[in-house]
This record gives sequence, C-alpha cells and structure tokens, in this order.
Amino acid sequence: MMQDIQKSPNNLNLYLKDQRVMQALGVLLNIKFQTRGAEEDAELPSASDGGSPERKRPAAADAEPVKEEKRPEKEPEPEPEPMDVPEEEKDKKERKAKAQKEKEAGNAAYKKKDFETAIQHYSKAIELDDEDISFLTNRAAVYLEMGKYEDCIKDCEKAVERGRELRSDFKMIARALTRKGTALVKMAKSSKDYEPAIETFQKALTEHRNPDTLKKLNDAEKAKKDLEQQEYFDPQIADEEREKGNQYFKEQKYPEAVRHYTEALKRNPTDPKAYSNRAACYTKLGAMPEALKDAEKCLELDPTFQKEGLKHDPQNQELLDGVRRCVEQINKASRGDLSPEELKERQAKAMQDPEIQNILTDPVMRQVLVDFQENPRAAQDHMKNPQVMNKIQKLAALESVALVTVGKAKSMMQWIVADALTWRGRFKSVIT
Repeated sequence: MMQDIQKSPNNLNLYLKDQRVMQALGVLLNIKFQTRGAEEDAELPSASDGGSPERKRPAAADAEPVKEEKRPEKEPEPEPEPMDVPEEEKDKKERKAKAQKEKEAGNAAYKKKDFETAIQHYSKAIELDDEDISFLTNRAAVYLEMGKYEDCIKDCEKAVERGRELRSDFKMIARALTRKGTALVKMAKSSKDYEPAIETFQKALTEHRNPDTLKKLNDAEKAKKDLEQQEYFDPQIADEEREKGNQYFKEQKYPEAVRHYTEALKRNPTDPKAYSNRAACYTKLGAMPEALKDAEKCLELDPTFQKEGLKHDPQNQELLDGVRRCVEQINKASRGDLSPEELKERQAKAMQDPEIQNILTDPVMRQVLVDFQENPRAAQDHMKNPQVMNKIQKLAALESVALVTVGKAKSMMQWIVADALTWRGRFKSVIT
C-alpha cells in the first residue's frame, strides 16, 4: 500500500479507511488520529454493498455524556498585610495636621485683629512643622501690623533661607521678600534707608513679578527721590551758586553759568530767579526749548516776576526805531526786495571787517548759514554751540549779511535780530 501511494499520491484517499495507513500518517506527521473500534467499522456499510456512505448517527439516549474536566479552583489571594508605618512617620503626620489647625486658628485671630493670639498660634505651628514657611510669613505679617519691624524682617529672612533649602514655591519666597521690603520702608528715615528696601523689592520681582510688589518698588523709589531733594535743600547754598552763575554770565561763559544755576535749583527748586537766569543762558546758547521751559517755570512760581525780567522803556525812541527798522528789513529780505545796490553795500560793509571775513570764509559757518535757509531745525542745533552763537550774533549785529542769508527763515531771523539788539544794549537783560 505504501508503495502504491508513493507511486500515485492520488490513491491516498482509497486507503484512508485503513487503520494502518492512518497510524503511519500519524507517525509521519506527528499527529495522533482517533481510530475507530471494530464495532464502529461494522456499522459503516461498504461502498460495494451499495449502501449510503453517510455515517449513522447514534441515538441521543445512547450517546455517552461528555465529561468536562474540572479545572482546579484558584485559591483566593491572601490580602496584603498592612505595612508597618514607622512611628516617626506617624508622628510627623500628626504634627503636620496639628500645625495646620494652629495656622487656621492664627488666621482667624488675625482677622479679628487679635495679634497676640495670632502670634501664639503661628509660633506653635512653627514648632510643630518647620517645613512650611507660610507659618513664618504669616507671623511676619502680624509683626508688620504691630509695628515690630525688626521681628518681621527676621521672620522674612528665615522664611527665605528655609524656603530655598526646601525648594519651596517661588511665590512664597517672593512674598517673604516683599514683606521684608515693606518693613524696611516703614523704618526708613533718610534717603539712604530706602536703598535696602528698593533692593529687596527688586529681588522679590526676580522671584515672581507681582503687580503689588512693583507698585511698592515704584513708591519707594519716588519717596527716596523726594527725600533726597528735601535733604539737599539749602537756600543759602542756592544763593551762593546763583551768584557764581551771574558772574559767569557777565563773562559770557554761558555753559559754566548754566551749571551753577542748575546747582542752585537743586538746592532750592522754588527760586524763580534761578530759573529766569538759566533761561537767559539758554537763550544765549540757542537752546530755545529749554529757555522757554525755564521761563514758564519761573512764571509758574511767581506770576509777577515778568515785571522784573527784561526791563526796557516802552517810550524809548531809539528802541522803537530799531524795532521798526528790523521789521522792515525782515519783510524786505523775505520778499526778496533788496536791490543789487543795497546788497552790494551791505556786503561791502561786512567785508571791511576782518573778523567778518573770517566768519564768512569758514566752511563750517557757511554750512550753518545754509542750514538757516534750508533746515531751521538743524540751525537750532547749531545755535547750541557757544562759538557758532557768538559768530551769528556778530553777523546779526551788522544788520546786513545775516538778513540776506537767512531772510527766508523769518521766525529764526526775528530771534537773531532781537537777540542782536539785546546784545548791542538796546534791551537790557537784568540778571538777578
């Protein structure tokens, strides 16, 4: 049979009913086939008998019940035995719970303004649990309310130090620093006393940028500045500095005069004379915005001071003629109505002066004059230079070249001519 199957594998189906073949296949395939007994084989009719190939099913009553294998029941898992908590851990938890209760009692006493009781509760909480810096910051807040600023500062410093050791929340550390800064502000008596408070507020802001802390920092800086002015206030020294400024003004050393007038105002910010004198210096230096600002401040401090500022006789005929000629020349130059003869005459007068010749041939001054005509804003910057200002005054004093050169800059030219008249003595600036 095996040889026949080997020659023709299709004949395998013919021999599958042979138990020997099935056993051989089971060995070859390493599979255990269920073989039928002799009785089962007898029940199967052969194909030669013409019977049906269908298998006869046994009656249900004759069928043997299938026995289910009973799986061994799992033994119930033993419940984990409770771990033995160390006594130290139990004691620590109990102490923390007690500390929180003491804190709550302290908070309630603080709200009732019962500060002594609040301190007792917070102190007890600190003894029970030294790992919560809120107990220290709360007690510091009570000390702050009671005016015990040194005790407040000590608690805040302990809270910051302990908080860094425990790596506490940065907001808690910022809160401790803010309270320390507040206590330092309360203790400040001089401008220097505000410096550690300002430094503490700045440290608090590096930990946490709290709007309340920022406001306290700004208030401390403002208070320090105001106190510095009060400490620096000395009317006697202010008068001495103003007199020094007057001397430099007479010597036409305007920058030095400005420096002394500024020092006088630091010593006495309410002196209108110093503002007036410094405004005159700024005018000479061509710093018109600064001069206007000082003049307005002078009148703000003393509205009647204008009667003592620029003194002149309103009926002085020479003054009136000078003003009239200036206005005529300004209008004439701005319209371009100067005749060639007038222009040559003015230039000839200017060129007769060697100093004027040097000014006109100076390339820097030539650029300045061009700026007067084309860029008035740049011209204002030039006028801040004392040397340039001095040369412009000399040109304006001639009532010639300056009018022709900068006639288009009417507002600036009006100031130059007016200042030239002042410089020539037709206005008398009174330095007080």
